[in-house]
Amino acid sequence: IVDEIVRLNEDPNVQGLALDLPESLYSSKVLNAVKPEKDVDGLSDVNLGRLVRGDAYDCLVPPAVSAVMELLEDLGGKTVLLVGAGGAVGAALQCLLQREGAATMSCRWKAPQLRTKLHQADVVVVGSRKPDDVPVSWIKPGTTIISCSPDLLSEKHNYGQQNNHAAENAVGSLAIAMRMQNMVKNTERWIQSQQYRKWDLRCLKLQPLSPVPSDIEISRAQSPKAVDVLAKEIGLLTDEIEIYGQTKAKVRLSLLERLKDQPDGKYVLVAGITPTPLGEGKSTVTIGLVQALTAHLNINSFACLRQPSQGPTFGVKGGAAGGGYAQVIPMEEFNLHLTGDIHAITAANNLLAAAIDARILHENTQSDKALYNRLVPAVNGVRGFSAIQLARLRRLGINKTDPGTLTEEEISKFARLDIDPSTITWQRVVDTNDRFLRKITVGQAKTEKGFVRQAQFDIAVASEIMAILALTTSLQDMKERLGRMVVANDKKGEPVTAEDLGVTGALAVLMKDAIKPTLMQTLEGTPVFVHAGPFANIAHGNSSVLADKIALKLVGEKGFVVTEAGFGADIGMEKFFNIKCRASGLVPSVVVLVATVRALKMHGGGPNVTAGAPLKKEYTEENLQLVADGCCNLQKQIQITQLFGVPVVVALNVFKTDSPAEVDLVCKIAKQSGAFDAVPCNHWSAGGKGAVKLAQAVEKAASQKNSFKYLYSLELPIVEKIRIIAQKVYGAQDIELSPAAQSQVDRYTQQGFGNLPICMAKTHLSLSHQPERKGVPTGFILPISEVRASIGAGFIYPLVGTMSTMPGLPTRPCFYDIDLDSVTEQVKGLF
Repeated sequence: IVDEIVRLNEDPNVQGLALDLPESLYSSKVLNAVKPEKDVDGLSDVNLGRLVRGDAYDCLVPPAVSAVMELLEDLGGKTVLLVGAGGAVGAALQCLLQREGAATMSCRWKAPQLRTKLHQADVVVVGSRKPDDVPVSWIKPGTTIISCSPDLLSEKHNYGQQNNHAAENAVGSLAIAMRMQNMVKNTERWIQSQQYRKWDLRCLKLQPLSPVPSDIEISRAQSPKAVDVLAKEIGLLTDEIEIYGQTKAKVRLSLLERLKDQPDGKYVLVAGITPTPLGEGKSTVTIGLVQALTAHLNINSFACLRQPSQGPTFGVKGGAAGGGYAQVIPMEEFNLHLTGDIHAITAANNLLAAAIDARILHENTQSDKALYNRLVPAVNGVRGFSAIQLARLRRLGINKTDPGTLTEEEISKFARLDIDPSTITWQRVVDTNDRFLRKITVGQAKTEKGFVRQAQFDIAVASEIMAILALTTSLQDMKERLGRMVVANDKKGEPVTAEDLGVTGALAVLMKDAIKPTLMQTLEGTPVFVHAGPFANIAHGNSSVLADKIALKLVGEKGFVVTEAGFGADIGMEKFFNIKCRASGLVPSVVVLVATVRALKMHGGGPNVTAGAPLKKEYTEENLQLVADGCCNLQKQIQITQLFGVPVVVALNVFKTDSPAEVDLVCKIAKQSGAFDAVPCNHWSAGGKGAVKLAQAVEKAASQKNSFKYLYSLELPIVEKIRIIAQKVYGAQDIELSPAAQSQVDRYTQQGFGNLPICMAKTHLSLSHQPERKGVPTGFILPISEVRASIGAGFIYPLVGTMSTMPGLPTRPCFYDIDLDSVTEQVKGLF
């Protein structure tokens, strides 16, 4: 019985649970197995406790008790005796009777004082069958007798005195009605629980120190809330989260259906000027902004960030959790594995890579008939196509379902993909910076029968599956996108997809948990979604559409969702608008453009910076001319934002070496250049308190009229879309396609992929294709060396020059400083 109750407790389709059992089975173990929120009979200890405490809304009264109370009127000053009524029913009865002003007594049938108490009672409530040795004469005339014993409900009992008001027959029918009433109340409560809930968030206090300690010291000094507590505070239901440890949880996509009628909040994008080795702090601004909005202005807000790759974590860049007093905690969990999404992508990507090479080998070494017999084997004497094979037959125009009816021509057409190995674009991936995998040779074992080809490894976050994860809108949409991924061409020049290889379902299975965003928190206890981490130069460099959509529902109509674009506004923001917003259908409210005085000085002609080397005096002393010269880059990025019709607020990330005059100059130039506002911020050293003015500026900007528009129409030819981005965003004079790039454009257009958005693969270090050209280069011709397609993700990506998809380790990687304390199991040396 308990096992069945537990099963029904966990069934989201069951809103209430009533027990009809023999009286001997109503044990405490059975009654308390029912979840309090599903306890229609109100017999669990939790329900009884709420009843005694007077929580009328939160409790359900046992139906038999409700029936007794319904039958009794004007109890004030009367004495009620409960005979043989124990347990939850007896306790609930006593509580409600006393609340109505009655004096209550209780007694067992065999108690020596029974006769005296019966004679004193105005009302007798019988909870179990009267023994024959208790004479009716013990009950005084005029006493109301009510029987709520389960075994009496269907029997007639005459206590022998006409002037006694026997109500035992009424209780049974009335109790059934009261149970139905409880069912209605329970369902109403469940419906109400599914509605949007106002946040009841307990923010965490910060006590910033000076000088500011290391990121990991700050993270460890704060005690994060348990993630289930955080989830409840922001209106998530128990069955909508899957907990991973104490501080992170997956959020199920069912929430989108539950809150589908809830209006979205405001949508804010954090972008930056053209990045320099000095760093601009976009992640830190994102976290500081939401901490300011929620912990200091009491406005619901959510940060949505990408998951960092462990390649840069152990290589040279470090983590991506923000920094100082504006970061995601626990930062070591954020930066190391998290909930395994990147590992799932790695597994799915490499399964598809293995399927490609295996299929080529088997087709090269088998006849059509042998290949067909192995692809469609007999199982228990019965031969049949799998669902994905039937779909392939339909695409080929073969409308047959019996494997024995295909002609030789149809068998060959179905069984042979005829992949041209020279056109394979699908590579294996690993989430480690490993330069020696940039070019490899596969198939050298004797078992591969001479099938040798050159291939390569990319870093896992460069996989098209990562881009799909970031752009998908549902599990079904993800399956369709995975199926559409083009991995090569056949020998006729037609695209070969993952669906053709029969691997779509298996990829979806590997990705079924990765599709759910991961819930974490900031240092001040405000919610964060961490989900997806596509490369910002090869792919679109933004966190997931799903995380944004869920967050926009949770914050409510007046709340804010703040997400971050990779690299400068010319790359991450342009792709956010033209690719991500097209996939999601969401309209941005504000762009926050992050700049630093130090980076602007570099754009103004300041000396080169080497990571780890001391800064030159130009960056540590006041130099207004350098700042003014470098603001050309800031002005250009503001102009790029204005192309899309979205208000822009400049966030100047202030460092202790910045002079007040330099800060004032940047803010003045930004406002003169069309920014809605420009605000200095010091959240890195002060937490959310240091970004309150930024939050107020963002709130005001979000209330402005929004005239968002895309940069180009998808119906334009591929080359024309590339030219618009190059000229309007980068400031190029024109573009120049190599013969190979032009041939690829022609092929994609012929294959029907011409109406996809463009995802430029370009250096992030300059508006041009030349990393050394800072500021705002002009008059250059943008060279397009190659044009590739991510059909599953849904974009064409032109390569501007050569782009590395596998970083390498430096001479002294970060891993020299990373260690594990074998006693406390704490990570050491992580930033």
